[in-house]
Amino acid sequence: MPRFVLALACGLPGALSAQVPEFTPQEAFDLEKGDIEVVVDRTAYLPGEAGQLAVVLTIEEGWHTNSNLPTYDNLIATEVAIETPPGWAPADEAAYPLGAMRTFSFADTPISVYDGEVIIVSNLSVPEDIAPGTYPIRTSVTYQACDDRMCLAPITTETTLGLTVGEAGEPVNEGVFAAGASMRGIPAQISLEDADPRSFLGFILLAFIGGLILNAMPCVLPVLSLKMVGLVKSAEGGRGAVVAGSLATAAGILISFLLLATAAVIARSAGAAVGWGIQFQNPAFVAALTIVVLLFTLNLWGLFEIPLPASLARVGAAGPTEGVAGHLTTGFFATLMATPCSAPFLGTALGFALTQSTATTYAMFGAIGLGMSSPYLLLAVAPALGRLIPKPGPWMKKFRIAMGMLLAGTAVWLIYVLSGLISMTPLIAFGALIFAVSAVIWWASRAEAFSTRRRALMAVTGVLCVASVAVAARAADGEAARSLGVAPEDRLIAWQNFSRERAEAEARAGRYVFVDVTADWCFTCKVNEGLFLETEEVAAAFEEHGVLALRADWTRRDDAIGEYLASFDRYGIPFYVLYRPGKEPYVFSELLSKSAILDLLGNGATD
Repeated sequence: MPRFVLALACGLPGALSAQVPEFTPQEAFDLEKGDIEVVVDRTAYLPGEAGQLAVVLTIEEGWHTNSNLPTYDNLIATEVAIETPPGWAPADEAAYPLGAMRTFSFADTPISVYDGEVIIVSNLSVPEDIAPGTYPIRTSVTYQACDDRMCLAPITTETTLGLTVGEAGEPVNEGVFAAGASMRGIPAQISLEDADPRSFLGFILLAFIGGLILNAMPCVLPVLSLKMVGLVKSAEGGRGAVVAGSLATAAGILISFLLLATAAVIARSAGAAVGWGIQFQNPAFVAALTIVVLLFTLNLWGLFEIPLPASLARVGAAGPTEGVAGHLTTGFFATLMATPCSAPFLGTALGFALTQSTATTYAMFGAIGLGMSSPYLLLAVAPALGRLIPKPGPWMKKFRIAMGMLLAGTAVWLIYVLSGLISMTPLIAFGALIFAVSAVIWWASRAEAFSTRRRALMAVTGVLCVASVAVAARAADGEAARSLGVAPEDRLIAWQNFSRERAEAEARAGRYVFVDVTADWCFTCKVNEGLFLETEEVAAAFEEHGVLALRADWTRRDDAIGEYLASFDRYGIPFYVLYRPGKEPYVFSELLSKSAILDLLGNGATD
C-alpha cells in the first residue's frame, strides 16, 4: 500500500465517506503539514536542576491533526516522545492540551482535533553528578494530518536539541510556556515581580473571599463554639482583652496558613502531591485530631483544665480572660478544621496558588488566612462590637455543655472518617483507647489539683493518647473497612466507580458524563450530596438525558484522582464536572445547587 493513505485507511467506523477523494500526487507526497520547534525554559541548567521542554507544533492552515485523545480509538493520536541522554532520568509524560471538537464532511459526529499552534510540555531533570557540557535531547512527534476531504498517512518527525549544563542560565521562552499552560487550562506561572496586577489582584481577592466564607462552612462551625466561649471570657477583661484575644486568634489563623503554604512548597519541591485537605487521608493525622477534639470537648465539660507554666500564664494574661495562648490555639485549631472544606472561590484560588512561584504561593495562602481571620481583625479594630457579646453568668455552664456537644459530634464524625481509612480491628482498638482516655481524665478530675495522683493519671492519659495514634498509624497500610457505596440500590442515582478513561471515552461517544470527586472527610461533599445530588429531580434528569454518573472516592490517597483534579487546575474537593458532547467539560462551583445541574442539562449548557 502506498505510504499516503486516505481517510478510509484510518478506519473511522462507518463515519467516513465511502468515496476516496480526489487529490494530486503533490498532495499525496507532502505529508508534513506541521512545522515543529523544540525549546527549553532556560539558557543553561545547573546539575540537579529541573527544567521544562516544549514542543511547538504549528499546523498548516486548512489542515488539522487528531488530538492526543482522538474521538475514535482507531484514529492516530498526536504524540510526543522524548529521549534523554544515557544516565538521565526519563522525561515526565508530556502534558497535552485539550482538543477542539470540529465537524467534518467525512464524520457524522464532531471529533477532537488540534489546529493552528499546539504546545506540548514535558518536565526534565538534570542529573546531580553530571559534568558541564551540552547534551542531546531527542524528540519525535507523531501526527496524522487531515483536511475536510482526506487524511494523510501518519508521519513521525524527529528533532535533536542541545541542552547546556553548567553555570546557572537565564529564563527564556516564557511566552511559549505560558501559552502552553493556558492551553491546558492552567494559569501561567507568575511571580510577584512580573505579575499582571489586574489578574494577580483578582486571584488575591478570590482567595480573601474564599477564606472569609470558610468561617461559615460546616467544618469550622464546631470550632466557633470554642471561640464563643473564649470571647465571652474575654469580655470580662474589658476592651483591651477583647482586642488582644481577637488579634491572637487572627494571628493563629494567619500563622497556620503560612505553615500550610510552607508545607505545600516543600511537598511540591520534593515532587509529592499537594492539595487542600489531603492530610485527612492519613489515619495517624485523623486519629491525632480526634484526640485533640476529644480533649477540647472534655475541657468544655469541665472535666479538666491544662495549667500553664507561670511565664506562659503571664503572657496569656491569666485571670478571667481566656488568655492570648488560648486564643492563639483556637486560631490554629480553626484552620486545621477548615482544611477538609472547600468554599466557593477557594478552589480557583488554591489552584492558582499551588501552581505558582514560592512567593506567589505564600501571598495566596496569606490572603486566604487574612479572609478567614477578617472577622476577628474587625473586632480588634472596632472593639465596641464586643458589646454584642453577652455578659458572663450562670448561663455559661449550660452554654459550655452545649458547645461541648457540638465538638463531641465532630469527634464522632472524625471516627467515621477514620473507619474509611483503617480496618475494623484497629478501629475497635482505637475506640477502646480513646474511651480509656476519657475515663482516666474523669478519674483525674476527681483528684486534687496538682496532687501526685492527678499528675500520674494525666501521665497515663498522655501514654494512652500516643498509643491510640500509634494504632491508627500502624494500620495505615491495611485495607479500609468500607468504601463509598455506589450500588444503584443504595442511592437514587446509579453511581458507578470512577474511571478517567471511561469518562472521556463515553463523552467522546456523545454521552453526558457527571463526575463527583468526594471523600468521607469532606463535610461539604456530604451536604451537597444530601441536599442537591441525591434528589428525585436530579436523578430524574440524569435518567432522562442518559447521564453516566461516576463517583471518585478520595478518602484514601489515590494519585490518579489527584492528577485528575490537577488536570482541571483543582487541588481540593468537592469537585463536580459534567462532560458534554461536542463541548468542553463544565466545572461546577464547590457549593452545588439543583438548578445549576438541571439548567445545564435542560438547555444544552452554555459555557
